[in-house]
Amino acid sequence: MEIADRLVLLGTKGGPAIRPGGPMPTASLLEIGGRRCVVDCGLGVSRGLVEAGVNLKALDLIFITHLHSDHVLELGPLLHTAWTTGLATPVQVFGPPGTQAVWDGFVASLRYDIDLRIEDEGRPDLRTLVQVQEYSEGPLPVDGLSVSALRVDHPPVIDCFALRFDSPEWSVTFSSDTAHFPPLAEFASGSDILVHEAMLERGVDRLVARTGNGSRLKAHITRSHTEAVDAARIAAAAGVGMLVLHHLIPADDPGITEADWLAAVAPVFGGPTVVGTDGLSLSPKTPT
Repeated sequence: MEIADRLVLLGTKGGPAIRPGGPMPTASLLEIGGRRCVVDCGLGVSRGLVEAGVNLKALDLIFITHLHSDHVLELGPLLHTAWTTGLATPVQVFGPPGTQAVWDGFVASLRYDIDLRIEDEGRPDLRTLVQVQEYSEGPLPVDGLSVSALRVDHPPVIDCFALRFDSPEWSVTFSSDTAHFPPLAEFASGSDILVHEAMLERGVDRLVARTGNGSRLKAHITRSHTEAVDAARIAAAAGVGMLVLHHLIPADDPGITEADWLAAVAPVFGGPTVVGTDGLSLSPKTPT
């Protein structure tokens, strides 16, 4: 079945915590060049894919940008749920060093269930369907699609990568989690869409007060993430067609509105800007 090109933001909040009525942690669906790509697997990715109309047994490619839990926590459960839905074809997982250990640990923890379902329900062995390839900077070996990775600045994580996807129809770049990182502009140059994480520092104090850990958590957030205005600077320098703010910090503060995010971006980036929300769908034909 032909796959129409689209980008769906499945989970748009930064950080692993979830709150009543709020958005879910980071995950995206990118259907491009005939391939179905899941980018990051934060909590809720399985439900998000189903609500986006994806049959989980048709999973194709999964990309993990780094191993913070809000990007990888539901990798194993997504693959297992797809398997119980009828997955019988291989799935490629691209992730940074350590991804194989995450997967191996998951299947070890579910060994009883997996073995039982193979024997009792006649399913193929999930462990042979999933192929994990750990990557670093540079092009990734994906058939029919150009995918490349750039190491970004997300201390204390070393192996954290922006990803760029190119097809003849369009190009989409994901910043991943990063502090303001000027080399990202060249990497994203000319992309139709730049999906960039964004922070409003004035909301961080209230976030820290709710979450705990005080000054140490605030120090991590402010040194490891990008102010919305700096995401706009990257977008402007890269000459992208659209900026999509993603991995929002804070994402569920009633004192921070869409207008606040757009006001931070507008003085720097004159192109169309979208503030991410869970379930938002964009395509190459989305009006700008």
